Amino acid sequence: MELVPYLAFLSAVAALGVAVFFFNDVKKASPGNERMVFIMTEIQKGAKAFLKQEYTWVSAFVVVLALLLAVFVDPLASISYVLGAFLSAAAGYAGMTVATMANARTTEAAKDGPGKALPIAFRGGAVMGFSVAGMALAGLSFVYLLFVVWLETDSAFEIVTAYGLGASSIALFSRVGGGIFTKAADVGADLVGKVEAGIPEDDPRNPATIADNVGDNVGDVAGMGADLFESYAGSIIAPISLVAFAVGISASGADGAPSATDSGVISLLMFPFAVAFVGMVASIIGSFLVKGGSSTDSRALSKALHLGTNVAMGLTVLGTLALSFWMFSDLEQPVGLALSVVGGLIVGWALGKCAEYYTSDHFGPVKKIANQTETGAATTVLSGISTGMISVLPSVLLIVIGVGVAWYGGEWAFGDTASFGALEGGIYGIAVAAIGMLATTGVVVSVDAYGPIADNAGGIAEMAELDPSVREVTDALDSLGNTTAAVAKGFAVGSAALTALALFKSFEFAINQAGGEPLDLNIGNVEVFVGLFLGAMLPFLFAALTIDAVGRAAQEMIEEVRRQFREIPGLREGKPGVIPDSARCVAISTKASLREMIVPGALAVVVPLVIGFISVDALGGFLAGALVTGFALAIFMANAGGAWDNAKKYIEAGHHGGKNSDAHKAGVVGDTVGDPFKDTSGPSLNILIKLMSMVSVVVAGLIVRYSLMAMGIF
Repeated sequence: MELVPYLAFLSAVAALGVAVFFFNDVKKASPGNERMVFIMTEIQKGAKAFLKQEYTWVSAFVVVLALLLAVFVDPLASISYVLGAFLSAAAGYAGMTVATMANARTTEAAKDGPGKALPIAFRGGAVMGFSVAGMALAGLSFVYLLFVVWLETDSAFEIVTAYGLGASSIALFSRVGGGIFTKAADVGADLVGKVEAGIPEDDPRNPATIADNVGDNVGDVAGMGADLFESYAGSIIAPISLVAFAVGISASGADGAPSATDSGVISLLMFPFAVAFVGMVASIIGSFLVKGGSSTDSRALSKALHLGTNVAMGLTVLGTLALSFWMFSDLEQPVGLALSVVGGLIVGWALGKCAEYYTSDHFGPVKKIANQTETGAATTVLSGISTGMISVLPSVLLIVIGVGVAWYGGEWAFGDTASFGALEGGIYGIAVAAIGMLATTGVVVSVDAYGPIADNAGGIAEMAELDPSVREVTDALDSLGNTTAAVAKGFAVGSAALTALALFKSFEFAINQAGGEPLDLNIGNVEVFVGLFLGAMLPFLFAALTIDAVGRAAQEMIEEVRRQFREIPGLREGKPGVIPDSARCVAISTKASLREMIVPGALAVVVPLVIGFISVDALGGFLAGALVTGFALAIFMANAGGAWDNAKKYIEAGHHGGKNSDAHKAGVVGDTVGDPFKDTSGPSLNILIKLMSMVSVVVAGLIVRYSLMAMGIF
């Protein structure tokens, strides 16, 4: 049993080895002609310059929070925090590097059809997927081994949780900053280029085109990677911290407390690592099964792309069943915990399929929005909003079913005989269900990161003025990419709900362990009631701030594109030798996104601290309110945005008048409204609710000490 973290670490190293293998495989492919290489290089330069500036800004925040943790919590917690932040940033940078290299190579391969192009785009995404999963699991395994097993630090589990806090910090700023960058450029390019100038998407005459393609990499690759890094690490940390704080574990077993190696609890602590190990191995196997075919039909492409995910899920189910019987043979029904994990995996898959139904142009919701474009932008926007809202219903029902199955599985496993302090089997079942959702993170992120690479490939095909048949192939890959992104967001937001619930219980136990009064979460308690309303409000405030940020940045971009069309002779007409000032547009998006990400990012850390020092009960209500509304709002925004985007692409494929029709112009308006929904605000909300819970768990002891001092006990 003690070998499990070592096995998890080795599987993480193997995942990083797979990432290196795929990197070299993609690098060997031809990047195309001189024009394609030039465009690829410009996108690379812009993406690297942005990430360098973003990480410089965020590092200041990381240093300040690390110092606060060192002074007020534990110096070792600051080390764990910085490691989590550094690895999250490194994974995002690695993924961005290969994505900006794979885009032109995918375009070149598309000349020979989707059978050549799809594997290159997928393997480019797989570098991101296995960098994220490998670095997250390797770092977490190392932190656990160092502080819990080797050093036996008394505050070891607060230190382990700080690793997740570091990952969450980077994830939030990367998602918000990258999302503002990409959507400001996208909105500016679409509104001026498609609607006003009547030129195609990614036309080389459009000054915002390069910035738009840079944004795909810093937002949808680096930002998404940091998001899933945090989600994956958080899903493993949540059940570990839950067990530690519920049972009152001390790594060294000091003062008679149970130690991390006691036979009664070691299986509970090791099970999350064991599931992660099985999921990693399954993901590695699944990733080698993705191969392209000869058809550009999105159903055939989807089947080829999802084969790896489906195989990985099947292997994970079998592995989890074996693990439950091996690790919990002393429990009444070991299969109960396997049921919790598998239930989480199936619900995560079902959330993805639900997102696919509401965002794919093969189904009614997107076709309905496309039909509404014939009566103008207003009905298009209304139809998209209603579609997003309706999608919340099945998503919430799936989460409720998942929670119910996970609770039942945990209770069934523990039965009436198992006793682990204050820990209930049902809550532990819910915590490990979140790991089930993200056990196959390596291949899930690979499929997600494939999307921006395919999108960039289409942009390069247009800007390099290649044969239209190439763009036909890249458009088919790109359309599928929008759906795969929605599926990955379903996994991420579903796991966020379960992880946040487990962290909420960890916070409650941490307060008790620190000597504080038990939380009173009765809604009749006025402090809880006030906290509940404040928590329900915060996701809306956060979403409003990020949408406004995109709006302001897009306004600057629109004015700059208009200025260049107006002042550069021959640009709009496409005269030979006349090129736009793309660097100016990249600089506008960079400056705006870095400026605008500070306030929304700081909210997640500052607000829980302020409320916690005023009232612990209010903080409990606050976290509950934020969890519920944050989940619902994230689902609404992600699915509405994806539906608008694919409705526009459905029209561009020749329906309802095709490109440059009035319906197309209305579809572009709907897409620009949905852009910040699906790529900035929506995906940031799942990080928000987990980050606030992480902060609360890490500082629980500090809050209790402050409360006792205020009462004059200290």
